[in-house]
Amino acid sequence: MSTQASNTHALSSVTFHDEHTPNRIPILTIHHDKLEHSQLGRTDTQHVEDVYETELPWWRATIRARILSSVKRESQILARMQECIRHPWLDLYFLYSSTLGTHTFFMIGLPLTFFFGYEELGRGLVIVLASGVYVASFLKDLICSPRPLVPPVTRLTIGTHHLEYGFPSTHSTNSVSMALFIFGYVRRAYFQSAAISSSIYYTSCIILVIYAVTVVFGRLYTGMHSFIDCAVGVFLGVIIWGGYVIMKEAFGNWLATAHRIVPLTMIPICLLLVHYHPHPVDDCPCFEDAIAFVSVLLGIALSRWHSVYSGVDERFLSSVMPGPQGAAWTLEDTVSWWTLACAKVTIGILVIFVWRILAKSLLHIILPPLFRLLASSFDLPHRRFYTPATDYQHMPVESSLRPIPSFIDLPGVLEVSAIRERSALGGTSEVKRRGAKSNSDSPSANGENYSGSELENSNGSYQRKEVKHYDADVLTKVVVYAGMAILAAEGLPVTFALLGWGVKPC
Repeated sequence: MSTQASNTHALSSVTFHDEHTPNRIPILTIHHDKLEHSQLGRTDTQHVEDVYETELPWWRATIRARILSSVKRESQILARMQECIRHPWLDLYFLYSSTLGTHTFFMIGLPLTFFFGYEELGRGLVIVLASGVYVASFLKDLICSPRPLVPPVTRLTIGTHHLEYGFPSTHSTNSVSMALFIFGYVRRAYFQSAAISSSIYYTSCIILVIYAVTVVFGRLYTGMHSFIDCAVGVFLGVIIWGGYVIMKEAFGNWLATAHRIVPLTMIPICLLLVHYHPHPVDDCPCFEDAIAFVSVLLGIALSRWHSVYSGVDERFLSSVMPGPQGAAWTLEDTVSWWTLACAKVTIGILVIFVWRILAKSLLHIILPPLFRLLASSFDLPHRRFYTPATDYQHMPVESSLRPIPSFIDLPGVLEVSAIRERSALGGTSEVKRRGAKSNSDSPSANGENYSGSELENSNGSYQRKEVKHYDADVLTKVVVYAGMAILAAEGLPVTFALLGWGVKPC
């Protein structure tokens, strides 16, 4: 069954645009034939809608039907807009600027804020981003609304975001909440502490507006979202930022003064958020992102509580990196400081990666037998599309968690979500799949091995193979990502202070 209703329509051809771009960067472009679209796929589309109406509770199906009607109308508008304004340079700009709203863009810099003593900034970033990703993922899996229909829309995509549901736009939520979050810091620096000049203030505001508009409009330009997806995403971004502004002081004080109530509260809340995440009709990757960010938020909260509770905050996290304090810096001082800063980043990221690999491997050994033992006495929670431990003996070396976390795996994110395969007629067609690599020489290019649940090819047919998820993966993700956050926010900064490298830059 298709993850998106739009995928039920036949695709007449799919090509790469690399010959039209000066840098020969592959852009997945799905072309269509309007006459063929009007004649094909009606029976399949009705069958898909019947499945959603059967699988979803009436109130979810009702909401989905209303949003789907808007998506269908807006798909025609988006198609006409693309015909009027599309250009190879704009394709490149909006395709690659979409990475500015991804988890990669945000998460790759989060450890650095803690490595260099900007703890409040990093904690705020995590709260805003985790809230946005979880709420957007929750609504996506709750409503199961498709992205704009292909055809008539031409979709430009990079990575695997096209495999998720469309409503609401997580990119829009993240970009707006992030722009408002940073604006709060810039405004405070200008009006309250006079730390920046008026020219820097207004320039920063312009950059933030351009950033938010680029990401949001880019979702429309690339055909990845409808207007209603982006509008609700922007609304969520504003609400999440407003909630953070209202609650940040109270939440910060609670983490610093509530003592043992913090872990006794945060851990159950995290597990409940994971458990009560809606079950979608299709195997949507939204749930994996929700687990990751909720777990990171848990780790950040626990590290803040422990650093204050144990006194680490005052003894270590306030230490300053070596260098002339208040004096003029020589070239030697500058080179020495940057060398130390690069060493902190390199060692810190390496330690996080090693933790991730070792913790995952260990938990995959421990958790399945433990779950089987508990299942003999209790009814354990079970999530759709996840195989219970009683149904398998050994987990494969690679399952849903990869050696490098999904949101900081730059090569995987920057791959175009298509592969080429040789068709039965001798020609080449494009196949879109979850986790695909745009390399025709790869072992999976024949369509036999893949990490997604479906393949969609140019003749409109589908090859379905079940993706193997395991119940142990869920708790593994929680422990791994929470541990990564604890290392980044407390473990590594304390280590840097003990080594004499300091934490704060000055």
